[in-house]
Amino acid sequence: MRRFRKAKIIATLGPVTSNEETIKHLFKVGVDVFRMNFSHGTYEDHQSRLEILRHLEQQFGRPIGVILDLQGPKLRVGNFEDGSTPLNIGDTFCFDLKNKLGTSNRVQLPHPEIFAALKPGMKLLVNDGRIRLEVTDCGEDFAKTKVNVGGEISNHKGVNVPDAVVEMSSLTEKDRKDIRFGLKIGIDWVALSIVQRPQDISEARKLVAGRANIMAKLEKPMALNSLEEIVDLSDAIMVARGDLGVEVPPEEVPSLQKHIVNVCRESGKPVIIATQMLDSMIESPNPTRAEASDVATAVYDGADAVMLSAETAVGAYPSQAVEMMDRIIQRVERDPIYLQHMVTSRKTPKATAADAITAAVRQVAKTISAATIVTFSSTGSTTLRASRERPEVPIMGLTPRIDTARRLALAWGVHSVHTDDVQTFRDMVSLAIKAARQEEFADPGDTLAITAGVPFGTPGATNILRIARVE
Repeated sequence: MRRFRKAKIIATLGPVTSNEETIKHLFKVGVDVFRMNFSHGTYEDHQSRLEILRHLEQQFGRPIGVILDLQGPKLRVGNFEDGSTPLNIGDTFCFDLKNKLGTSNRVQLPHPEIFAALKPGMKLLVNDGRIRLEVTDCGEDFAKTKVNVGGEISNHKGVNVPDAVVEMSSLTEKDRKDIRFGLKIGIDWVALSIVQRPQDISEARKLVAGRANIMAKLEKPMALNSLEEIVDLSDAIMVARGDLGVEVPPEEVPSLQKHIVNVCRESGKPVIIATQMLDSMIESPNPTRAEASDVATAVYDGADAVMLSAETAVGAYPSQAVEMMDRIIQRVERDPIYLQHMVTSRKTPKATAADAITAAVRQVAKTISAATIVTFSSTGSTTLRASRERPEVPIMGLTPRIDTARRLALAWGVHSVHTDDVQTFRDMVSLAIKAARQEEFADPGDTLAITAGVPFGTPGATNILRIARVE
C-alpha cells in the first residue's frame, strides 16, 4: 500500500460510502485519512464506519487516520409568521431577542453574544452571505440594519458576523458530547469548527487531554488576526475555504490560503486545503479544468493534504473523485517547477539541535541518493520535523505507538509504520533496514538516512543521524 506521492488525500465518509466494500476501495485507490462529519449521521453510523476502518488496518497492515469534524456553534435566526419574507436593497430590517415570530421588518436572533459584539457599520450576512446587511444602530438586545444585498430570508437561516469576534465558546454541548463519544471509539483527530481565538484551542485541548490531536478549522476572518498563535497551539490546520469565502470577498481567499499554508509550513504543522475542491464531481464523473487547477495549486504550495467533502460523502462518483485527485497530485509532483519550488520555499531550520539534525538528514539523503529517510519517534515530533524539510526522498516514519502512526498518516511525504519498540540504537537501525525492505522502499545495496532521538521516548529530542546500508 505504498503511495507514490507525498501530498495526502482526505475523504469524507457519508451515506454513499458506508459499507466495507466501498470504503475499502476508497482506501485502495488513494485515501490516506478519513473524515467523519458529525454535523450529520448518528453515533451508530460513525461507529460502524470506524470499525470498518480498523478492520482495514488489520487487513492491509497500514495505519489509517480518522478525523472527527465537529459541527460547532450555529448562529441562526428564528421563525417567520409566513415562513419567510423578502428583503429589498435599501430596506430597514431589525434583529432582536424577542421570542416572537418574524415579520417583514424584524426577526428573532436568539444570540445575545452577537448583539454584544456589534457596532454601527459592521456587516451581518444571512444565508451563506446571499443577503448582506449593514448595522446602523444596535444595543444589547437589538440591531437595526440596512439591506445592501437583498433576497428572501426564511426560517432558521444562518447568520455570519465577519467583522467581530463573538464572545462564545467554539464548543457547544453537542460538540462536547461528540468529543466524548469520538474519544471512546478511538478517533485520531478532533477538528474544531468556528475557531476565532487561541483560547478556543486551549479549551478543546483540556477536554481532549492528549487522547487525540487538535485540528483548527479556519473559517472566520477574525481568526487570522491571531493566526500564528492558533497555529502554534494546534496540531494541524484546515483551511475551510467554503465558510471562509462567505465572510471575505472571493478574490481574497486565494491569497489567504497561501498565507495560511506558509505560516503552517514555517511552524512545521500539517495544513489541509478543504471545501469544493472537485465539487462538480458530486454529479459528474469528471471535474472542471478550474477544479483540477485548484487542487494542483494547493499541491504546488506545499500543502500536506487536500480534502474531499460532499464528493465522497453524498456524490455519485466517490471513487472517481479520489482517483482524479491522486492523478492530479502525482502529475504535479513530477513537474520540475514543483520540485524547484519545494527547494526555494524550504523554511530555514530553527536554531535548535533537533532542527539542525533534521536539516542535515535531508541534505545527506540528497547527497548520497538515499532510498529513503527513516525516522523513529514515539510522539511523531521527529517525523514531522523531517516532513517540514520537504525532502526530495520519501520519509518512513517508524513508531511503536499506533496512535502516533495513525496521526502521521496526514503528514506530507510520510509513510507511517507501526513497529515494535526498541531499547538500543543498534536495534533501531536493524529495525529501520528491515522495515525499508518490507515496505518496498529499499533493496539490498541501497542506503538509508536514519534519524531519531536518544534516549528513546523523549519528545523533541532528535539528536542522532546515521547512514546505513541495506544488506
